[in-house]
Amino acid sequence: MSAESEAGDRQTEAIPEWKREEVADLADLIETYESVGVVSIGGIPSRQLQAMRRELHGEAELRVSRNTLLVRALEAAGEGVADLTSEIEGQVGLIGTDENPFGLYRQLEASKTPAPINAGEIAPNAITIPESDTGVDPGPFVGELQQVGAAARIMDGSIHVTEDSTVLEEGEEVSAQLANVLGELGIEPKEVGLDLKTVYADGILFEPDELAIDVDEYRADVEAAAARARNLSINAVYPTDRTAGALLGQASTEARSLGVHAAIESPDIADELVSKADAQVRALAAHIDDDEALPEELREQVVEESADAGADADADESNDDEADAETEPDADADDESDDDDDGDAGAGLGEMFG
Repeated sequence: MSAESEAGDRQTEAIPEWKREEVADLADLIETYESVGVVSIGGIPSRQLQAMRRELHGEAELRVSRNTLLVRALEAAGEGVADLTSEIEGQVGLIGTDENPFGLYRQLEASKTPAPINAGEIAPNAITIPESDTGVDPGPFVGELQQVGAAARIMDGSIHVTEDSTVLEEGEEVSAQLANVLGELGIEPKEVGLDLKTVYADGILFEPDELAIDVDEYRADVEAAAARARNLSINAVYPTDRTAGALLGQASTEARSLGVHAAIESPDIADELVSKADAQVRALAAHIDDDEALPEELREQVVEESADAGADADADESNDDEADAETEPDADADDESDDDDDGDAGAGLGEMFG
């Protein structure tokens, strides 16, 4: 046996049994699930981590182990999955699921809960103390608020924050004083949960920013694209399994219209052709003055239409006469008016000249 083989055997024998079993369990997790990812568990209390595991039960499996053992298991899994080893740093764990990576990301984000922030932590986002009545009695706390950068004063027997006050920018370290103030106000500026660092599925490594999509917006875009594709297929008369029915219906309607317009004899449009011909004959009969030249049923129609037309004409004439009577002046009334005017004029002259 060579020296290298003996050294390898001694190294294998030196690995404790529990480590080999742990690596084997991790390898089983990697092989069992379609998607395997690395999640950050830093800052999550043990009790809350256990609760998260219970929430994931049946949908995903979370395993936390030493980083060296995680690396061994990933490397043993082969190419592709082994690329996850670059994310094994700090407090992390492996998560496996048969859910697609996008669904896994949404699930982990939805499971996050607000939590207080401790002194020395880095603010994950800008921290703002909102305008409000703090409910705290007047005292030293108003000075503490002012020292951390909040606009505060005593009003109506309690301490008020008079306007929204940003007291820390994203990426800055939280001081002990600020942590105490936030705790006193019950402000929980950070979210606690499993942060997905990367996930391997179907031979692809997905980063969190690639998985953070607006599902409703994405669905709307897909639906709009499908509708446009359908319209294009129909307008271009390009049959597919989704548009064949609509194209056949459109073609049937156009063929029927053409048959009626061109008077093409067909059993399918016979009723429409007869109705069209009947309407045309009746329209023609209305312009024929010789009743003897018309069939009996058309004579009756012409007589009825003529009677209706005569009644309409009489009504119009009567209306015209009434209108003329209203506008024609009364001659007798005018004469009497003229006589009255002449009499009045003579009387006036008599009075003037005696």
